[in-house]
Amino acid sequence: MEVINTSGRRKTAVARVYLKPGNGTITVNKRDYKDYFGTGILQYIVVQPFILTGNEGKYDVAVNLDGGGITGQAQALRLAISKALVEINAEWRPALKEKGLMRRDPRMVERKKPGQKKARKRFQFSKR
Repeated sequence: MEVINTSGRRKTAVARVYLKPGNGTITVNKRDYKDYFGTGILQYIVVQPFILTGNEGKYDVAVNLDGGGITGQAQALRLAISKALVEINAEWRPALKEKGLMRRDPRMVERKKPGQKKARKRFQFSKR
């Protein structure tokens, strides 16, 4: 099996993943994922697809992450890993889909409108 290349996005974060058989190392921007994602919750989000499909420690992951915040990057990475695992074995798709890992979250920041302070907040109205 050669290297599987997929991408995942969340808000403005983009994760480009290169998955190959190995011993389970996850490298994010040439750093270990536990150094890159400091909290345990974000580390769990990253490895969640492997846990659900029972593949902990079977694949090496090299990731290029760009844009967004740390949580959006973790969720983009989770989507990319899920897509790569489904490319390897389509039978894992129902387990991942049941937990909502195969869906790209479409929520984005609403743009600022002209004549307003922010997207929805108006300038203070003065009657006189």
